Amino acid sequence: MARIAGVDLPRRKRGVVGLTYIYGVGPSTAKFILEKAGVSEDTKVQDWTDDNVKFISGYIQNNIKVEGELRSEVQMNIKRLMDIGCYRGIRHRKGLPVRGQKTKTNARTRKGRKKTVANKKKAVK
Repeated sequence: MARIAGVDLPRRKRGVVGLTYIYGVGPSTAKFILEKAGVSEDTKVQDWTDDNVKFISGYIQNNIKVEGELRSEVQMNIKRLMDIGCYRGIRHRKGLPVRGQKTKTNARTRKGRKKTVANKKKAVK
């Protein structure tokens, strides 16, 4: 089993897809890493040799910010935005969409489940 950057890669998937299970490695970065290592993109993770795994692991560790280090950097960036009180920081603080999406009808992912507000009762004459 290939374990790179603290993540167990799926054995039966292609190398490019397997590397994307690491936080911070997308498809284009995965292709670049495999090209550097001299491994075909179509080779399954279980067919990698120990030398290939060692090279890929070392390259990712030395050249790419991944997993915990990257997550903490992203959180620090968000915290910085909230501390300086810019528009994006305020949107993060309120739990609303940050990138200009409308919120009247959508944005349920950021806002959470619907909170129903009862109508005002009409006075009976």
